[in-house]
Amino acid sequence: MTRQRLAGIGVVFGVLLLTAAPTAAQRPRRGPTPNDTLVSPEILADHRVTFRLYAPKASHVTVSGDFGPAATMTKDDNGVWSATVGPLTPDVYSYNFFVDGVKTVDPKNHLIKPGIATVDSMVFVAGKEADFEDNKEVPHGEVRQVWYRSSTLNAQRRMHVYTPPGYEDNSERYPVFYLLHGAGDDDSGWSTIGRAGFILDNLIAQKKAKPMLVVMPNGSLPRPANLPRRAPGAPPSPDFAKRMAEFQGLFVKELLHDIVPQVEKRFRVQTGAANRALAGLSMGGGQTLAVVTSHPDQFGYIGVWSAAIFGSPEDYEKRNATFFESADKVNRTVKLFSISVGDKDFLLAGSKNLDELLKKHGIKHEFHLSSGGHTWINWRHYLNDFAPQLFQ
Repeated sequence: MTRQRLAGIGVVFGVLLLTAAPTAAQRPRRGPTPNDTLVSPEILADHRVTFRLYAPKASHVTVSGDFGPAATMTKDDNGVWSATVGPLTPDVYSYNFFVDGVKTVDPKNHLIKPGIATVDSMVFVAGKEADFEDNKEVPHGEVRQVWYRSSTLNAQRRMHVYTPPGYEDNSERYPVFYLLHGAGDDDSGWSTIGRAGFILDNLIAQKKAKPMLVVMPNGSLPRPANLPRRAPGAPPSPDFAKRMAEFQGLFVKELLHDIVPQVEKRFRVQTGAANRALAGLSMGGGQTLAVVTSHPDQFGYIGVWSAAIFGSPEDYEKRNATFFESADKVNRTVKLFSISVGDKDFLLAGSKNLDELLKKHGIKHEFHLSSGGHTWINWRHYLNDFAPQLFQ
């Protein structure tokens, strides 16, 4: 094909493109909507919070969160739904909209809490009660996403790791606090809704806690097909308790064989039980129990929050007989064994059963009963109370 013919084809093709492309005047323009300037959530001076959603074609919208009962939203003439809740105690709250029964995040709010199956929106109500978790003008540490190969699960896994202020500027080695989330969350939970980085920053700045690494692994594992689901608050069957113990054992193996070695290889940390702490909430509390009952020589500080023993106390005692029969050994290694639970938590009875079993066998521990239920509102406070007691 000649050069002249190629040039001619190019000219024709260019003309076709120009004639086919719409001009600016021909392009459809979206008219302004109330959504363009919508603010949600809006935190009012009296700590009430107004939520808004532009959904002109919806017929029923509610907002639900850990601030209390769900609120029915009302629609104005512009198609904007709104509801005001509170006043709320200063804290961090998660919430979602339900639009004609469909759960959704707040599209005007960039603060989100990811999970393994759902995503929630978050709102921070500042005030004196929330100072301990606020982003204050203090030296800040870093929260890193760390990928590693899990030989236990034969998969790539991720953990979040908090390094304290000044970690990059010295050659010091630090103690390590392994902090576990609950069911439905992943390793990002403690860094988002849990505010762990800010809580540690503030404690360290006030010299209430020693500088430490906080390792937040992903405790959510592939659920075995033979592990039946149990409704919250329903008593577990003996078979469920047995299979749950086996399931928790898989995380114990990953923690001790993959996570701890990776941390001790890749970060400047002190080793040995005296320099390791372990705590978890709900499912993470159960995993913490599974670790300490099977390997009581690995962690010197233990926190069990909003967690229960599975099965009857008698069955749990039998399954963990070696642990309960080794009170002297446990008491020598574990300097702090702390249990915390809310007075409205559906796992309160199981937490009390654990308390009684530890008393029965002479294992030193603390039992703390707070107000409230099975919620991050409690767990952030538990972290704030627990961290100052570590590595002292």
